[in-house]
Amino acid sequence: MDPTRKSQTVLLLKQSISTLPPQLRTAAKYIIDYPNDFGLDPIRETAEKAGVSTYTLVQIAKKLEFSSFEELREPFRHALVSTTEAIAETDWMKEYREASEVGSVYADASRNAMAIVKSSLERHSPHKLEQAVDTLLGARTVYITAVRASYSIAYYFNYVGRMSLTSLQLIPRHMNSAIDELKDAGPEDVLIAITITPYSRETIEACKFAKNMGMKLILITDSDVVSTDFDPEHILSTSVISTHRFGCFTGMMALVEGLIAVLIKRGGEKAQKRIRSYENLRRDYNAYWIAQKKH
Repeated sequence: MDPTRKSQTVLLLKQSISTLPPQLRTAAKYIIDYPNDFGLDPIRETAEKAGVSTYTLVQIAKKLEFSSFEELREPFRHALVSTTEAIAETDWMKEYREASEVGSVYADASRNAMAIVKSSLERHSPHKLEQAVDTLLGARTVYITAVRASYSIAYYFNYVGRMSLTSLQLIPRHMNSAIDELKDAGPEDVLIAITITPYSRETIEACKFAKNMGMKLILITDSDVVSTDFDPEHILSTSVISTHRFGCFTGMMALVEGLIAVLIKRGGEKAQKRIRSYENLRRDYNAYWIAQKKH
């Protein structure tokens, strides 16, 4: 089988999703978001997970001109490789696994985290990242928003990113909403929004508001299709599959680290000077704890 058939099918779904009826759109988004589950699960389980009927799954196959549901699913089944198989188990992982139940859980989580980083970073070409960075550097103001678990990524991006991109502003501030902070924004500004499934209502509403204001939108998320209500200029998707109930953010953090590294490099001597100035300021005001020598 042609190894590109899965990616070709996903591209076809992305191109078609905005024109599909609601139920078919729901099915298409599920396939895009969970390609491994789609390739593995029987049709009834897929329908249950996607929240649609088996008839809808058959219909989307026909809509995309496949002869059957099985023909639609086959490229996903063929390409199916478990996430952790992308990372070879190391000696220390084997030792931990054999040591105890805690060691086994820790080894599984560690291997998964490493695989998530690999999967997330491989998704984006240098050209795609360069376009996103150009958008950031060309903006008057770059707002960044997220809530709950995603907020930690946004906070770090803002804290370190401001060393080279002084236009960065983390929103909302104080007790405002993100929309409150965007009321004076316009086409010269950019919003970075970070969210993973289940997507935050506040973040999605901020994205819609930003696009209505003519802003450019960079979406850092876990899917190439989050909402058909708005069209981001840049989608930087990462894998968040985890061994526990909540999403694994190691891939997203690795992506953000890469973006920050490029921003600092593009910032040149000005960025380096700003970093040195920041470090000196913190040192002058005793921001860092220094152990006292014992006499």
